[in-house]
Amino acid sequence: MQKIVTLKLHWQILIALVLAIVFGIFLPEKVIYVSWMGDLFLRALKMIIIPLIISSMITGVANIGNAESLGRIGMKTITFYLFTSLIAIITGLVLVNFLKPGVGINIGFTQQIDSASFQNQSLGNILMRIIPDNIFDAMAKGDMLAIIFFSLLFGYFVTTLDDKHSRPLKRFFDALFAIMMKITLFVIKFTPLGIFGIVAGVIAKQAGDSASLLTILQKMSIYMLAVLLGIFFHTFVTLSVILKLGKINPFRHLKNMTTVMLTAFSTSSSNATLPITMDAVENIDGVSNKISSFTLPLGATINMNGTALYECVAVIFIAQAYGIDLSFQQQFIIVITSLLAAIGSAGIPMAGLVMMSVILNAVGLPLEGIGLILAVDRILDMFRTAVNVYGDTCGAVIIAKSEGEQLNV
Repeated sequence: MQKIVTLKLHWQILIALVLAIVFGIFLPEKVIYVSWMGDLFLRALKMIIIPLIISSMITGVANIGNAESLGRIGMKTITFYLFTSLIAIITGLVLVNFLKPGVGINIGFTQQIDSASFQNQSLGNILMRIIPDNIFDAMAKGDMLAIIFFSLLFGYFVTTLDDKHSRPLKRFFDALFAIMMKITLFVIKFTPLGIFGIVAGVIAKQAGDSASLLTILQKMSIYMLAVLLGIFFHTFVTLSVILKLGKINPFRHLKNMTTVMLTAFSTSSSNATLPITMDAVENIDGVSNKISSFTLPLGATINMNGTALYECVAVIFIAQAYGIDLSFQQQFIIVITSLLAAIGSAGIPMAGLVMMSVILNAVGLPLEGIGLILAVDRILDMFRTAVNVYGDTCGAVIIAKSEGEQLNV
């Protein structure tokens, strides 16, 4: 039998994008017959958000190890990953506020947003919201800050139990996470259809106004520029400075990790790159297996520098496109949620798309705003994965150096 050749997902997405633009321009009155695909895709994303977040975060934290086994190396590693992710987010925040890629699109609202409650949140209220008075009510309402906090807390205290109680809990949440990953990958397969429905609707609203379409294309280019500038700055400046402060030659380390970064770029998967990452860090940089076997798998789980930066830029871009002027408090929510969501982001292609839904939910922005960024998400996914993995390797060599190991960098 002749083998059926299936196009890779990013090619399917590109084709869907082109067809959606053509459909929206030439058949705007027929968009009602295809927009349901976008609505259905967004509903599917909403469906998986909460169980995926809960299972991924509890599993990630619980599998780190118990509080005693973490010890000095564990605390150093987690601190490094959280610090670099936060720096990446702030870099993205500065760039998107400076370049303002979404200002001027004015795509308008297609759903009712509780903008009054969103605009009037104080920093104190935001911090209070993190601790839920009823976790089941928080799940029903989709209060992501509360859900993420509870999941992290639950995962940590699983590590404090004895084996008799912790082992069945870990197995349960590992299984739940595995199921949710399968469902997530299934939903992601329908991304091209979702893009077609969403983008066709956006383009149809601008049909007949070539200036508006041109504006959208120009702003999308600026949005991509903001993300890529942030990624390159974080890679070649921020991480290089941190490596230098850690008495490591950043140029030599970067050269040693060339194959690793190219593999991460092509696969868009931190997990798929992990064996190559461990081999390069141990055999080229000279990091011991004791350090690499802990820091790198942990990094593939919780260290998402590029993803965190991208999500921050994308959410603020969407807010700008909807004409929402974000206050300091609102941007603070985005920074914190981006950091927490990046920790729970799975190391698979397009996982950032699901995490994007989490942040949009957290700040009260419409999920259909994802349609603006889906067109270029796959391209940016390749870049941000490369940064995610490179950040893991930086953490490994810095922790090893701080432990007195003799390295080749």
